[in-house]
Amino acid sequence: MKSIIAYFNKPILKLPLIFGLITGVLVFAFFIGLYLIGIVPLGNNKVLDFGIHLIMMAGACWYYRKHIGDGFLHLWEALTICYVVNTVAAFIAGWLIYFFVTYIDPVVFTKYLAEMATLLEHGKAELVKNIGLPEYNKMFSEIQSMQRSEIITDEISKKTVMGIIPILIISLIFRKQNYGVFHNKS
Repeated sequence: MKSIIAYFNKPILKLPLIFGLITGVLVFAFFIGLYLIGIVPLGNNKVLDFGIHLIMMAGACWYYRKHIGDGFLHLWEALTICYVVNTVAAFIAGWLIYFFVTYIDPVVFTKYLAEMATLLEHGKAELVKNIGLPEYNKMFSEIQSMQRSEIITDEISKKTVMGIIPILIISLIFRKQNYGVFHNKS
């Protein structure tokens, strides 16, 4: 047990886990904020929460470089920090949203499904022209049969895909390496 605790006690893992937990809670707070002002907090309205992910990933890299790396941050460290923050945040937010739409207000999920079905119906002509009627019907039936538990995997997969380029950019911006070993000091 001590070896497991020692493994998770390393700053390269502990710091992004903490930042990811905070980010997940902030994303859930954003979800609740949308809910309280009367906007369906799932779907396209929720996409803006990725900005919270970006800010917290940059903050975690900056904090690590300043306080743990003594002014230095390797690219691999920055990539690790950003991916752990992003994944943990998506996991936490996904579970919190799942619990909300399952136990507190299931109508949110019902409205979300209705909104998706309406959006699909409005674009039916274009979609049928591009993908065909059988594929359109398959998409429509998948929306109708969607389960609440899919919110968790949907959150993680979307945030992982959305994060690829921003994580690379954040990692490149915040990396700072010691190139002193390449200078001949003799």
